[in-house]
Amino acid sequence: MANHILTFDPADVLFFKDGRPMEGSSSGHGAAWPNPHVLNAALHAALWRSKEDFANLHPHRPGRSGSVHSHDRSDNGRFFGSFVSAGPFPISQSGAWLFPRPTDAQAAASHLATLLPFKPTLDARSSLHQGLIPVVNTLPPSKAKAEPWWDHEAFDAYLCDSKTSLPEGHYCEDASIHSAEHTVGIGTDPETGTQDGDRIYSSSYLRLKPNCKLGLIASCIDKMGGDLIIQLFPNNGTRTTILVGGQQRCGSVEREEFTHIPLPIGKTGDFSISTSGRHLVKWILLTPAIWPAMPAGVSKRGTIRNRHSGGWLPSWIDEATLQVLLQIVSPEERRRRRSLNYAQKGYATNENATAIQARLVAATVPKPQIITGWSLADYNEFGDATSGGAKSTHLAVPAGSIYYFECADAASAATLANALNWHGTSPGTAIQNRRSTLMGEKGFGLGVCGTWKFHPCGAP
Repeated sequence: MANHILTFDPADVLFFKDGRPMEGSSSGHGAAWPNPHVLNAALHAALWRSKEDFANLHPHRPGRSGSVHSHDRSDNGRFFGSFVSAGPFPISQSGAWLFPRPTDAQAAASHLATLLPFKPTLDARSSLHQGLIPVVNTLPPSKAKAEPWWDHEAFDAYLCDSKTSLPEGHYCEDASIHSAEHTVGIGTDPETGTQDGDRIYSSSYLRLKPNCKLGLIASCIDKMGGDLIIQLFPNNGTRTTILVGGQQRCGSVEREEFTHIPLPIGKTGDFSISTSGRHLVKWILLTPAIWPAMPAGVSKRGTIRNRHSGGWLPSWIDEATLQVLLQIVSPEERRRRRSLNYAQKGYATNENATAIQARLVAATVPKPQIITGWSLADYNEFGDATSGGAKSTHLAVPAGSIYYFECADAASAATLANALNWHGTSPGTAIQNRRSTLMGEKGFGLGVCGTWKFHPCGAP
C-alpha cells in the first residue's frame, strides 16, 4: 500500500465543532483540535469532487452477505473504498511533527514516566476492574502542567526509557501551535437572508500559528484507476485547495515524498522483566480509539461473537480474564477465512491460530472524547430526504492513553508488540495495525509500544 504524506496549510481560521450547542453561554467549542475522521472526510470529499478527472474507477460493491449483490454494482457501488488516512498531527513552526504526550509522563519538560503500576503488598479492595492494579504517581503533588505535545526526539527518548534530559524545545504547549478566536453570530431567516429576530450564538475558531500546519498520511489505490492520491495532489510545485471542517473553511494541501512515515517507532524487543519473569510491555495510543459494546450472538456468516462491554477496554481483551485475544494467523489461514466469509460461512476463531500469551494488568485512560458527525441528505426524485442527519455518537479513548501488559516470555512480548505497533513488522514504511474496532480506516487506533516497570514501593 502506497502511503503519502500530506501537509495542510489553512488559509484562515478553522472550525471544528463537536456535539455541544452554540447557544446561550456555550461558545460552540469550535477551536478544538480536529479528530481523525474530520480530515478523513475532507479528503474523501476532495476525491469525490475530482471523480470525473479519474479514469476507470472501480466501484466497490457491498458484501455478499448484504441485501445487494454484484449485479447491483452500477446503482449501489461505492467509490474510493480503498481510501485510508491517519492524522492530523501538528507540524510546528520548525517543521517538526508533534504527538500527544503519554498520560504517564506528568512532569513538565520531561519525557520520563512518572506514573507507574503499583502492586499492593497486601490484598486490598479497590473500585478498579477485577484483576487490574492501580497506577501511582512517583512525584510529590504539584500544580505544574506537562506540555501536551512532544516532538519525535522526545517521544523516542520516552519509548527507550532514556534518562538523558532534552532541551525544553522538544516539548510544546498548545499556545505555540494554535489559538482560539471567539465571535458572536446571529440566526438567519433562509427566505429573507436577514436576522430572524430570535437566535444569537457564540462560536470559537482555531487559528494555527504562522508556519504551523496539519500533517496527515493517506493512501488510496484504486483497482483500476491507480494511485488516486498522486492524481489528486500531483506534487508538481502546486498546492491543491480543499475544504475542511465546519463552515467549509479552505486550505491548501501539498504531497511530499518520504522513505519512512514520520511517526514514532515502537519497541519490538528488549522489554523490562519483572521479578516473576514476566516481560513488561505498554501500548501508547497516538490517535483516539473506539471500542463499542458488542452483544453476544452469531454473526451473519455464522461466526460466534462473545459479549463485550467496550468503552475503555479494547474489544481484543477478554473482559473477564483480561487476556489478550489477538492471535497469530498465517497468511494461508487468512485467505481461507476470507474465502469462507465470501461464501457466507462461519469459522472457529481459534482454529489454525496461536494465542498471544499476554495479559492486561493496568491502564491510564483520561475522560473520553465525544465523536459526533452529521451527514448531508440525499434526495429522491420527489424532493424528499432519503438519508442524512446526525451520525451515531461514540465515546473514544483519547490519544496518550496507556495499556500495561505482562507477557509470558520474550517471544510473546515481541509478538504482542508486532500486533500493536502501528508499523507492525515493517521498519516504519507502512501502517499495518489500526487497533480501533470502529473507524480504523479513518485514523483511529494507532499506537506504539514501550516498556515499563513497577512502582518501587510496591510488592517485589
